[in-house]
Amino acid sequence: MKPQSQPIEVAAGLIFKDGRLLIAQRKEKAHLGGLWEFPGGKKEHGETLPDCLVREIHEELQIQIVVDSFYQQIDHRYPDKFVRLHFYLCRWQAGQGSAIGCQDFKWVDLKQLAGFAFPAADAALLSRLLKDDAIWK
Repeated sequence: MKPQSQPIEVAAGLIFKDGRLLIAQRKEKAHLGGLWEFPGGKKEHGETLPDCLVREIHEELQIQIVVDSFYQQIDHRYPDKFVRLHFYLCRWQAGQGSAIGCQDFKWVDLKQLAGFAFPAADAALLSRLLKDDAIWK
């Protein structure tokens, strides 16, 4: 199978609440199933990345968020797909959460984050998050 040349545009949220960060576990049968990720999803035609993020978080987790600022972009090529991940700093606004579009979700603190397995595409971001104490406050 020939890999795609145009990236899949994905918005992902670094969603904070009371010094904890929201992570979600991918469904077992999904691409990279069982791994943890920062929730979000694919951008639809005509949609801005922040609007995509608000929509996806509500659809998949039943949580309302506020998107504050862009944090980092990562381009990653898997054997069968090319993704462009746009990470945004966000704040939880409302909702208790429900694992609708994921297997599980957790609010983790800085010390707990390193204990979860994430896709290879998130390695640089994880390294930055583990050093960036200011965003956890």
